[in-house]
Amino acid sequence: MLGRVKTARRRYLALPVLTVLFAAVGCASTDVDAPSPRGEAARHCRALHRELPKTVEGLERGTAEPVSDFTAVWGDPAVTLRCGVSKPDVLTYGSEHYNPTADAAAVDGVQWLFEKQDDGYRFTTVLRKVYVEVTVPGKYAPEIDVLTDLAGAVKKTVPAGV
Repeated sequence: MLGRVKTARRRYLALPVLTVLFAAVGCASTDVDAPSPRGEAARHCRALHRELPKTVEGLERGTAEPVSDFTAVWGDPAVTLRCGVSKPDVLTYGSEHYNPTADAAAVDGVQWLFEKQDDGYRFTTVLRKVYVEVTVPGKYAPEIDVLTDLAGAVKKTVPAGV
């Protein structure tokens, strides 16, 4: 009888271990270069991180590596968000890519700069105290649609300003 108890106990202990192992293997993560904002910018980015939706255009939120309050990802391939990035070159006077007439538009009260990439678009907030960058793979065309799910959180947590 004692042998049966030991065997049963081992089976019951093995199940949680296997569950954790399979969960860890099944969780995809995406490498994202995390910005390092400081002071007020970091506070706004942390507030944004808390307000971000669990889904964007039906894509489930994943795990960005390294884990950071300044990044978020959804789907595979990943839609990525980085908060506290530098001012885009296209908006920086004197940079090689400076373009004072770059494409921008408002989506739900938030102004976004549009930059075509090899596969999709990069959108960066403008006229906000902190730059927030969202990169959307071409698979999710029209890429701009993801911004409708993110604009509310940005508007609520990152004040307007220059």
